[in-house]
Amino acid sequence: MNAAGGRPVLTVRRARGEPRAAALVLHGGAEHGLDRVRPWRAAYLRMVPFARALASAYGDLGLDVHLLRNRVRGWNEPDRDPVTDARWALERIRATAPGMPIVLVGHSMGGRVALRIADADGVAAVCALAPWTPEGEPVEPVRDRTVLIAHGSGDERTSPAASLAYATRAAPVAARLARVEIAGERHAMLRRPGLWRRLVLDATARALTLPGAVDAFDRVWCDPAPGRLSISL
Repeated sequence: MNAAGGRPVLTVRRARGEPRAAALVLHGGAEHGLDRVRPWRAAYLRMVPFARALASAYGDLGLDVHLLRNRVRGWNEPDRDPVTDARWALERIRATAPGMPIVLVGHSMGGRVALRIADADGVAAVCALAPWTPEGEPVEPVRDRTVLIAHGSGDERTSPAASLAYATRAAPVAARLARVEIAGERHAMLRRPGLWRRLVLDATARALTLPGAVDAFDRVWCDPAPGRLSISL
C-alpha cells in the first residue's frame, strides 16, 4: 500500500448501541492519477451526505457507517489502487465487528469498486450510483448479492447505457438487482440529491431487513425484468 506514499483514511460513525451491520461508503475518482485525495476534494465531499444520512437513519438500529478516503485519485490499472483501499477497509470492518453484514455504497469510480469487491466476505448489498462500468466489467462478484444501480439520464461522465448493459449481464447472477434512471440528473447528483439518498436508504433497509423501506420504491424491486432495469424516477 505505497501509492504516492499515503494511506487510506477511514472515518467511522458508530452505531448508537450494539452494532448489527455496517455500511462502507466509497467516493469517485479518475481512470488515472497518483495525486493524493485530500479531504476537500469534491469527489470525496460528495459522499459525506450519504454517510450522514445512513448514520442518522439507522445508527439507532445498529448501523456503523464507514467513509473511506482513498490514497490516490486514480483507478490505475493494473494496480487498481481504490480496490486495494476498499479491501483494506473491509478488513478493518471485519476485524472490529466480525460476522456483520455490510452494504457498499459507491459513486462513479467508487461504484465500480463496490461492484468489483461485492464478493468479499460479509457483503450483503451494493448501491452503485452513476457507476463507471466499462465494457467487460465482470459481473461474477455480485453473485447472490442485492444490487441497486442508479444513474442520471443526463450523465456525461459515466455512461447510463453502459450501466444498463452491465445490469443486464449481472441480473441473472445477482440475488436481486434493480436499476433506476433519474430523469435529467447529471453525474454530480446535485439536481435531486434527496432522491439519491432515499434510494440508498431504501436499498440498505431492504438488504439488512431494517425498518425504513420506502413504499414508493416497491416497484423498483418488484417490477418484472427487463423493465426493472430501466425504471425512470
